[in-house]
Amino acid sequence: MTDHLRELSAQGVSIWLDDLSRPLITSGGLQSLIDTSSVVGVTTNPTIFAGALSEGDTYGDQIAGLAAEGRTVEEAVFALTTQDVRDACDIMAPVCRATGGEDGRVSIEVDPRLAHDTVRTVEQVKELHAAVDRPNVHIKIPATVEGLPAISQVLAQGISVNVTLIFSLDRYRGVLNAFLTGLEQARLHGHDLSQIHSVASFFVSRVDTEVDRRLDALATEEAAALKGKAAVANARLAYQAYEEVFSTPRWANLEGEGAHRQRPLWASTGVKNPAYKDTMYVVDLVAPGTVNTMPTKTLRAVADHGEIAGDQVSDNYQEAGNVLDALERLGISYADLTAVLETEGVEKFATSWAELLATVQTELTKAAL
Repeated sequence: MTDHLRELSAQGVSIWLDDLSRPLITSGGLQSLIDTSSVVGVTTNPTIFAGALSEGDTYGDQIAGLAAEGRTVEEAVFALTTQDVRDACDIMAPVCRATGGEDGRVSIEVDPRLAHDTVRTVEQVKELHAAVDRPNVHIKIPATVEGLPAISQVLAQGISVNVTLIFSLDRYRGVLNAFLTGLEQARLHGHDLSQIHSVASFFVSRVDTEVDRRLDALATEEAAALKGKAAVANARLAYQAYEEVFSTPRWANLEGEGAHRQRPLWASTGVKNPAYKDTMYVVDLVAPGTVNTMPTKTLRAVADHGEIAGDQVSDNYQEAGNVLDALERLGISYADLTAVLETEGVEKFATSWAELLATVQTELTKAAL
């Protein structure tokens, strides 16, 4: 079952789990995935936390204690989520040490309602970093226009970052610039660059969902032939940008002082369309130096029948460009598409955050009775 995952790992792809809950931590499930399924990291987001908090009563004791202390719902959510991430960081610590800090990482996201507020994002990053208090935590910052300066500012303070909700190539290049700027500032502040790590989460499946919807509306043979191709093409071109930026003298100067590359992370890799191969956003995006964060269902699918055939990205830039060009010729604007996806992404996470707050408030009220 796990041979395919070992093959994927051997190709230079770090396998991270896009899921986290207290039962997964306390049952030994996360440790088992490390031991048997080549999992070397964990990502979370508001949707994942909302789902975890709404199921079962494993958070009951902590919620009761928070209610007795008179904590607000915001304070309770902060305490609950940072506890899970702290415990997961402890489980992942040996992986972090074994990989020199590259893997063994656990991510926690700033409140998505702050996605367009640079100052408050920076403040909460520092609060989350201090609360988790583990060297292998990644703080997630959305790649909005306002998020870019926040990325640089917290990296400059030596805080490791997972940049999330990246959809467009232009924005990704902005993220890469923010990363390099942050490291340059960290160097000026006297931080050890070798202790700073970062990934850039480039979202995949949501691109196909939106593009396919627009292609279906065209109802032509040419449009139908492009379905299910945009997301992989977009990600492949992102990797091309990654290779270009990390071949520059600007990067070489930082690397010479111990800096680590900001690795591309393929996120949203669960296939939404049942007509598509359920492993496509993993096997079609194999490339060295990348991270693929998978929901449990996708991880199991890859373990069972994922066909790993080496690097599927580096030799396919021309084909990927052709796909995006073909979409533009059909009137599907790349700029509009990615702007819509970013807006929807922030809104979806904000909605999940509201659901999380509502769930915790209900439990706090019950516990206070």
